[in-house]
Amino acid sequence: MSATRHMRRVSAASLVGSVLEWYDFYLYGTAAALVLGTLYFPASDPSTETLLALLSFAGGFITRPLGAVVFGHFGDRLGRKSMLVTTMMIMGLSTFAIGLLPAYETWGFWAPALLVVLRLLQGVAIGGEWGGATLLTVENAPNGRRGFFGSVPQLGAPIGLLLSAGAFALVSQLPQEDMMSWGWRVPFLFSGLLLLAGMWVRVSVGETEAFKAARATAAPPTSIPVVELLRTHWRQTLLALGARLADAATFNVINVFAISYAAHTLGLGGNVVLTGFMVSSAVQIVLIPLFGKLSDQIGRRPVYGAGAVICGVGVFGYFWALEQGSVPVVWAAIILMHAVGTGLMFSIQSAFFSELFGTSVRYSGISIGYQASGLIAGAPTPAIATGLAAWAGGASWPVSTYLLVLCVITLICIVYVGETAKRELGSASGGTTAENAPAPARSTT
Repeated sequence: MSATRHMRRVSAASLVGSVLEWYDFYLYGTAAALVLGTLYFPASDPSTETLLALLSFAGGFITRPLGAVVFGHFGDRLGRKSMLVTTMMIMGLSTFAIGLLPAYETWGFWAPALLVVLRLLQGVAIGGEWGGATLLTVENAPNGRRGFFGSVPQLGAPIGLLLSAGAFALVSQLPQEDMMSWGWRVPFLFSGLLLLAGMWVRVSVGETEAFKAARATAAPPTSIPVVELLRTHWRQTLLALGARLADAATFNVINVFAISYAAHTLGLGGNVVLTGFMVSSAVQIVLIPLFGKLSDQIGRRPVYGAGAVICGVGVFGYFWALEQGSVPVVWAAIILMHAVGTGLMFSIQSAFFSELFGTSVRYSGISIGYQASGLIAGAPTPAIATGLAAWAGGASWPVSTYLLVLCVITLICIVYVGETAKRELGSASGGTTAENAPAPARSTT
């Protein structure tokens, strides 16, 4: 098989699974903002119901680091492929089960309890999925094109978001009674078909070239990967975590929180924001590979830093746009913040973070750094934003300030990391020539 054909096959396997994982994960966030509070967390007022539903949404972030540790461990020990099949099964079956779960009025306490358990399983799956899908492409990609090929699994996020938002936009056209009784379940049940398609494609791919090369030139690791990671690559792990704070928080501010804020505080209607994210996701699908290719040409840091600046400054304009109530203005703001701002960062995280770690700890390193930042800046952000807006009497400026602070932290981290685009990935220990290694890596390995 030619190298080009091999990369196409690998990229397809990575992308299909990534689409399923992100469709399932985003689907819950949309449902939590719109329907799950009323159905599973009935309370005395709609705001409390929504807050409880958003807290259950945060539960998926709590278990993402657990998935990162577990699947990172076995992915570094046994290989990338088998972990990808396992995570896909867990995610797909959990989402399908949510679509079948009776509401509170039927099962009482057990309904929200089981809903939270299924959400926690989603978190475990996505915690292991992202790292594996990332390495499937990055560790097979030729030098000088890791940014481009690493952007392919990242396309799963906007495609998954587009599918999940589109599915909810369609069922939202149903009469309210039908929507609340059975319509909202349809998008969750649809994940079963995506699971079958993803399994068929992903089972056919082999192990990554970098992992096979590392195993051919080095003995199997004797230490636990996460222990080795924290011993030799703890600075890189913290820097990856900090670098992702802006991306993790921005999305949950402008999407999960903003859907509820627009509908309940501004009276704008959730469908305006939902449809805007469908448009923005379509734009981001085009931009992500372009940003990945750009990072191969000019480096990771300038691309990533531009995204952090856009998100930190642009969030103030984003909420101003929502307050105007003009659909074109709202959509333009969403495209700027989501497709461009987070797109600049998200598109190159696969390559950028992979280049920080050696092969023997790479699955664990990128997974833990990525998912821990989701726990810190992603999970609590919708609830924090809801509380800040309530404290300010419905004003958005405290939410914008909160996001700005996280974006500044991200900028500090990427400045300290140094440029990584020319680093070699083949070494089991992550060893490179001195001129190519990031500064933190030289001080810890």
